[in-house]
Amino acid sequence: MTTPVLNTGSTRLIGLVAQREISTRLRSKSFLISTGILLALVLGGIIFGSITAATPENPRVAVTDASLVASIGDQIEEVPVDSVADAEQLVRDGDVEAAVVPDDSTPIGLRIIADSSEPGGLIMLLSQSPPVELLNPDAIPGGLAYLVAFGFAIVFFAAAMNFGPTIAQSVVEEKQTRVIEILLAAVPTRVLFTGKVVGTSVLAFGQIALIAATAIVGLTVTGQDALLVGLGSAVIWFVVFFVIGFVMLASLFAATGAMVSRQEDIGATTTPVMMLVMVPYFAVIFFNDNPLVVAIMSYVPFSAPVAMPLRLFLGTAEWWEPLLSLGILVVTTIGLIAVGVRIYENSLLKLGARVSWKEALTR
Repeated sequence: MTTPVLNTGSTRLIGLVAQREISTRLRSKSFLISTGILLALVLGGIIFGSITAATPENPRVAVTDASLVASIGDQIEEVPVDSVADAEQLVRDGDVEAAVVPDDSTPIGLRIIADSSEPGGLIMLLSQSPPVELLNPDAIPGGLAYLVAFGFAIVFFAAAMNFGPTIAQSVVEEKQTRVIEILLAAVPTRVLFTGKVVGTSVLAFGQIALIAATAIVGLTVTGQDALLVGLGSAVIWFVVFFVIGFVMLASLFAATGAMVSRQEDIGATTTPVMMLVMVPYFAVIFFNDNPLVVAIMSYVPFSAPVAMPLRLFLGTAEWWEPLLSLGILVVTTIGLIAVGVRIYENSLLKLGARVSWKEALTR
């Protein structure tokens, strides 16, 4: 089972079919609205995160002796006063949140003066904490690892679930309206299949690039760009895996869409492909802290686009592992494209009842 070798004429026709797919989607209000909503959600999430993570202003604290708060001087705004009475007056007037004054009767030699409630934050700052020794200071925190895993997974999942069913619906619509017969009179089946996959993939890559650009600008403007620097090469590898992995899924969606002639039946053939997207998505989310599971998933073609970049971010993958994983993904993609072409060719002109898998795979 081999994929066709394309000549110059075929390449031109593929470009025309891809252009038709792109222009049709760009004229769709639902596509433009959904893209706008996605961008708004991304930007809104970044702004919300910036607001919730914003560091509050240091509390204003009246002090009669700066040495009393020497250990936390950079975490409060000191308001020097000459006496305890002056400190109390500032607290009553609401000019300061609290006051720290000397008191020899207490074990620590100081006392906090507040108005109507205890200043819990100031008390915690003044509390004595034991020194902490980190055995693995360079390890990625669990919360950050989960965030990166979720980010990679949601991008791949959203692209597959947004554009995959769309290409299947496009194929079914052409069968329902009999437009496919006109198209096949001018364009070979394999060229039509390839053009649809290419056009849908270009749209998906463009939308993801737009979302990524929005996220980068938003994170930079709000001062949250430290994570971008930390991701480093993991993002580059994710892009490479994403491109190949999406083409693989788009081919399957196009093929399974050709197996039915009505939009109501499309779920029967595309559900297995959706499961191939959903299972790895949830698995990476739930098992991102399990090195063995993530390592295995980094070699499974349908989960590798998320699992391998995650391992690279965590520093748990050897230099050769992404190359091996990518090779497996490329070989699998080529094989599934060939399978998709056969299903597409065997099913496209069969109208009426749903084409069985046996009929679709055999000539």
